[in-house]
Amino acid sequence: MIALKSRKEIDRIQESVDIVSDTLNKIIEIIEPGITTAELDRFAEKNIRGYGAKPVFKGYRGYPYATCISINEEVVHGFPSERQVKNGDLVSIDIGVKYQGFVGDSARTIPVGEISPEARLLLMRSYQALDAGCRAATIGHRIGDISHAVEHIANLYGYGVVRDFVGHGVGRELHEDPQIPNYGKPGKGPRLQEGMVLAIEPMLNLGTHEVEVLEDRWTVVTKDRSLSVHVENMVAVLPEGPRVLTHANGVILPGADENPL
Repeated sequence: MIALKSRKEIDRIQESVDIVSDTLNKIIEIIEPGITTAELDRFAEKNIRGYGAKPVFKGYRGYPYATCISINEEVVHGFPSERQVKNGDLVSIDIGVKYQGFVGDSARTIPVGEISPEARLLLMRSYQALDAGCRAATIGHRIGDISHAVEHIANLYGYGVVRDFVGHGVGRELHEDPQIPNYGKPGKGPRLQEGMVLAIEPMLNLGTHEVEVLEDRWTVVTKDRSLSVHVENMVAVLPEGPRVLTHANGVILPGADENPL
């Protein structure tokens, strides 16, 4: 069942998303070659708890960390570790918090140092797909319109759209109805109504859409080991149009011919 939120509840959710956005923005500032993903995870957890919030991923279905940190061919749910971030890496960081009973959940993929031209374009176009998905979250549209908007951008450039993992509703729980695939047909699926709060999260691969889960039973990688980008915004569906709750920085690269959010 899809839970519709009041304006007051959306404002409470916004507080949770603000903590996520602040944490992501601070990580964007400190990430550099040589830092480990475990250090980034500890930094994020300290920042989250400093607000009196809880890292909602930690302990969720047995997940052991505060963040999911996925590098290059890792799509989502990567474990923080003593692995050092390197120049040229694409680092996807997914963060969720629970604050005063409401959940915030967002992700950014961050370029480290000088990245390859193909990585640069994949990154920019993934933010473009995220923006398109968010703009489609208007009253009267259907979930399929969001899905199609994301897939359309991916198809323009020949990227694989991950099908095994999807966006979702968010509110008092991390994963609520409806599910939001990043592929689909316009005009299909549940109709968007005032008060829906959605996590829209494109996962685009440089190669095919196929993925597999590693032996840790969490880390998802591209089956062909091609690069992947994961970006995620939370959006409230309102009469005046979609309200993007996430304000973590989009990554704008110097000289880019296409701009993200």
